[in-house]
Amino acid sequence: MRHLPGPFVLLPFLLSFRYLRVEAPFPASAGFLSRVALPPSCSLAASFLIGPRGAGQGGPSDSVLWGERGDEQMNGVSHGLLRRLLGTLKVLPVLRRPAKQRPTWWLSTVTMERAVVRCVPAEPKLSVSIVLQDGKTRHVHRDQTEPLGQALARIANNVSKGQAKKAKKSKKAQSEPEPGTPSELVPVRLFSQDGEAVAEDVPNEQAWKDGSVLQIGETRYRVERNPPTLTEVQLPRSLMAGFPVCPKLQVEFGSARDCLFRWYYEQKVEPTETSSAAASNSWVEAPAGSERVFMPTNAQIGRRLKLVCVPGNGEQRYGLPREAESVGPVEAGPGACTFEARHLYTKKIAAPGLIRVVSYNILADIYARTELSRTVLYPYCAPYSLELDYRQNLLKKELAGYNADLICLQEVDKSVFVDSLGPALDAFGLEGLFRIKERQHEGLATFYRRDKFRLLSQHDIAFNQALLEDPLQRELRDKVATCPQVEESLLKRSSALQVSVLQSQNDSSRKICVANTHLFWHPKGENIRLIQVAIALSHIKHVINDMYPATPLILCGDFNATPSTGTYTFVNSGSITEDHESWDSEVKEQRFAMSLIHQFCLKSACGEPAYTNYVGGFHGCLDYIFIDANVLEVEQVIPLPSHEEVTTHQALPSVSHPSDHIALICDIKWK
Repeated sequence: MRHLPGPFVLLPFLLSFRYLRVEAPFPASAGFLSRVALPPSCSLAASFLIGPRGAGQGGPSDSVLWGERGDEQMNGVSHGLLRRLLGTLKVLPVLRRPAKQRPTWWLSTVTMERAVVRCVPAEPKLSVSIVLQDGKTRHVHRDQTEPLGQALARIANNVSKGQAKKAKKSKKAQSEPEPGTPSELVPVRLFSQDGEAVAEDVPNEQAWKDGSVLQIGETRYRVERNPPTLTEVQLPRSLMAGFPVCPKLQVEFGSARDCLFRWYYEQKVEPTETSSAAASNSWVEAPAGSERVFMPTNAQIGRRLKLVCVPGNGEQRYGLPREAESVGPVEAGPGACTFEARHLYTKKIAAPGLIRVVSYNILADIYARTELSRTVLYPYCAPYSLELDYRQNLLKKELAGYNADLICLQEVDKSVFVDSLGPALDAFGLEGLFRIKERQHEGLATFYRRDKFRLLSQHDIAFNQALLEDPLQRELRDKVATCPQVEESLLKRSSALQVSVLQSQNDSSRKICVANTHLFWHPKGENIRLIQVAIALSHIKHVINDMYPATPLILCGDFNATPSTGTYTFVNSGSITEDHESWDSEVKEQRFAMSLIHQFCLKSACGEPAYTNYVGGFHGCLDYIFIDANVLEVEQVIPLPSHEEVTTHQALPSVSHPSDHIALICDIKWK
């Protein structure tokens, strides 16, 4: 790539061509990086910025501007370029055949529409989508192996039928022969990139190549095979000023990380006698609204949002844009939240060599919206603040503000991971892994920062299944089998363990094993929790010793065990005796005891806080981040919210805190 000395050096050269194509993946009025493609006879392509054309000129749906050199035809384009051309033009060499070797009609291909072809090897059919002159989109689905001629015949038939229907509605059709007979089928042909007609006996899969040309009558379409395509664009239902908004995107042949974005907010106009309020409203481009995540301001309270998204694949290839409008307007936020003071300690991503770890039970929606939760567990909590949409706003802002490298979450609804937290944290540079519990709608989620770590392997288990089937658990299984009621209770539980082995992006010799779990919840189930954590540590031992020797462990989760319990003692000290009081049970048939040991040297990185769970009837420390003390050490622990902050609204959750638990956060490093 070579750079010209200034932005205007190339302008006279560009404007000397009769045809100038300005292909903008975004609205030309939105100020996006756009591509200028000169006629095929030219060997240069230039990239530049096109600025806004002013209010009321064009709209979010504009994607391509065309002009011919001349005062009237080129006026809008050339003046816009001269007015808004910024930065340095980038000139790229493009290898093209000389124009004299192409068909004469090839020079007019600058005005082509798109024919989008979707062809996936694993699927039996391909699809061809075109927009006809009447504005209607036609989709044709054909076998990949059938001859091209059959697909072209189907397209011709569909187009001719559409024209016949249109003709029937006109008065002119009453005095002329009715179209649609075989002799009047619209001619349809496919040409290669070189302008040669593609033989009709060529299979569809081979015929429809990127860059070829589909001609329907006098109209030509540029074939785009498997371009980046948005299959879903959706905005959250609840929007609050000061809280990040991240769309849910499904992208085929591309990536959400390579898409282009433009945000708009609704500009309300007072209705007149001849217009309704809805018809009078317009969309205004939001300042700093070109990122995947948008932060509404107080000035946008009461206004809806719109997103225009262009799918990309990271190789400067873009597909057709799609729009999404919010269902409701931006609402006011709740004021100060419990986590905002903690964000002062985590303004920046941890320095190289440090790992910021978060462990957090975020309160699953299936538990928050029950009648028991509203009337017994959290009667002090405003009903609207228990709604998932509301809590998701708080959670996304809280987690994003921690700038963590590793996040281990418990009680994550599957829909929350897929539709909300996954996309949001992905936008902040975190890759997510999810493990759902058996027969449940919630589970565990682990996120890691992509530019610090890469995933080597996953080794998730369900405790009940591991007890039954894993040869490593034979000794424990035989012991548990001596107490049928304990065995039955264990096998009923859906608790799981999520194990991920990560490798440092900067130092391949440094690996970590990250484990995430949520143990049995019942206050009288300490013996069950002890067996579950014994299974967990045995499984992790196998992963590390047999596959990744000397790799340090970070074990996070909601252990449902206070520091005085046997579960904490076992994990923290490395052993527990069979006479420990935690084995005791009020039910004689459930009395079960055994000695347990493990090989790790684990210490609680955040110590033993007074509580990590604070509800109306209980408060205590149930959550921990255990680290391998032989290899890792704590750099800093982010202070928990003050007791005054936690109890501002009596207990948790509240209008300013999304869960009944408090996140644990610490920065750790290798010794």
